[in-house]
Amino acid sequence: MPALARQLSTLGGCTRPIRLEGHRTEHALNPKTGEIGAVLHRLGSTDLPTGQLLTRCNNRRTTRCAACAEVYRRDTYQLITARLRGGKGNPETVTSHPRVFATFTAPGFGPVHNRPTSRGIVRKCRCGVVHDQEDEALGTPLDPATYDYAAAVLWNAHAGMLWRRFSIYLRREIAKRAGLTQREFPNVARVSFAKVAEYQKRGAVHFHAVIRIDGPFGGHSAPPAWATVELLTDAIEAAAARAEVSGPVVDGREHSFVFGRQLDIRPIRSSAFDGSSELTERAVAGYIAKYATKGAETATGTLDRPLRFLAELSWARISDHAERMIRTAWALGARKDLADLRLRAWAHMLGFRGHFSTKTRHYSTTLGALRTARAECRRLQALAALPEDQRPAGHDQEDEEPTTYVLAHWVFAGTGLAPGEEWLSASLEPALGTEGEPTR
Repeated sequence: MPALARQLSTLGGCTRPIRLEGHRTEHALNPKTGEIGAVLHRLGSTDLPTGQLLTRCNNRRTTRCAACAEVYRRDTYQLITARLRGGKGNPETVTSHPRVFATFTAPGFGPVHNRPTSRGIVRKCRCGVVHDQEDEALGTPLDPATYDYAAAVLWNAHAGMLWRRFSIYLRREIAKRAGLTQREFPNVARVSFAKVAEYQKRGAVHFHAVIRIDGPFGGHSAPPAWATVELLTDAIEAAAARAEVSGPVVDGREHSFVFGRQLDIRPIRSSAFDGSSELTERAVAGYIAKYATKGAETATGTLDRPLRFLAELSWARISDHAERMIRTAWALGARKDLADLRLRAWAHMLGFRGHFSTKTRHYSTTLGALRTARAECRRLQALAALPEDQRPAGHDQEDEEPTTYVLAHWVFAGTGLAPGEEWLSASLEPALGTEGEPTR
C-alpha cells in the first residue's frame, strides 16, 4: 500500500492517467569513445505496484481532468505574464512596449436571449423577461426555426482562417501608419500576440488577444518611437474591419465571414496601475489562462469529446441549442465540397477546429519549454532524495557530457484508474494540496 500510494502521488491528482507497459534501461556510456557498458538502472512496468507505468493525461479541459487542466492554466498564465512583466528569459523592459487587450466577437446569426444593460442596469430581454445571470435560456435563439445554424457552424469553422487574415492586415496597417513599406517593416518593428478562443453562450467562438509592438528583435529590443498604444489601437480597428474570408456556397447561398461589430480594445497597464477602467498585466494573464482550459462544453453545454455516431446524442445530456448545432455540423460534414473542414470530426466543438491558445513565435517562451523545465526540476528533486549509493552514475554531473545511454520501450495499455486506485488517489488529495485550491 505505501508503494502504491507513492506511485499515485506522482500523478498530482490526475484522474485519467495514461497506462503504459514496457521498460526503461540506463547503461553506462563512455562519452569519449561512445562505448555502451553495464546496466546502471532498470525500470519495468511489472516492478511497479500497479503493474503499469502511470503518466499524467495532460488534458487541458477542466471537465476531463481538473488537476491537469490546472497545470495547463498555470503554465498559460506564466507564458502570458512572462512577456507582460518580464521573466522566463524576457527582459523587464517589455513593460514599456505598446500593448493592448482586444476582444473580437462573432457576427449575429439571429436574435438570442440575453441580458442587455444600460448604465449598469439590467433590462428586459426581447422576450420580455429579465433573465438571471445563470438562466439556461441565455444565448439560445428566440426562434430556433429562423436561427441561422448553418452560418453559425461555418463561422466557427472559418474563425481560425479569419484570425490569420486579420494578423496579416494588422502588420500592413501598422506599417502604413508608420510610413513604411511591408518589406521595410520587419527591419524596424515586430508585432507579437497571444490569443485564446472562448465560446459565447450561443455557441459562437470569439477571441481574446494580447497584442504588442516590439523592436525588430522581438521583446528584447525597444520599439521605435512612433509605436504608441493609440497607433496600435487604430491599426487593430482598421485590420478587423478589413478582414474577411470567403466561405462555401451551400444550397445556392454564398457565405463570407467577418468579425462582429463589437470590438473591444483596452490598453494594458503595469500591475501597479490602480485605475478601474484599465486592465493590469495580472488581470489579463489570469483572464486568458482561465479560458485556455475551457471549451464549448462549459459555455454552451455541449460535449467534451468527439462523436463516433450521431446516435450518441440520444443519451447525451446537452442543451437543445447545442444539439441542433451538432446536428447541423454533422449534416454539413457529409457534403463532399466541405470535406476539408472536417465538420463531423469537430461537431462536438460546434465546428471550431483551431487551437484554443496560440501565440507568435517571439511573443514569449513556449509551453513545451515550461514542461521541460518542470520535468528536469522533478528529476533532480527525485535524485536528490535518493541515498548516495542508489544514485545512477553520472547524473550529478550537470555541466558535463551525459554518461548514460537510455533504452526505453513503452506501449499503450489503457487510461484511467482502477476503482481501488481511484479511491486511494482521492484520499491522497489533502496531502497533495490539490483540493479546493483557489485560482487567480
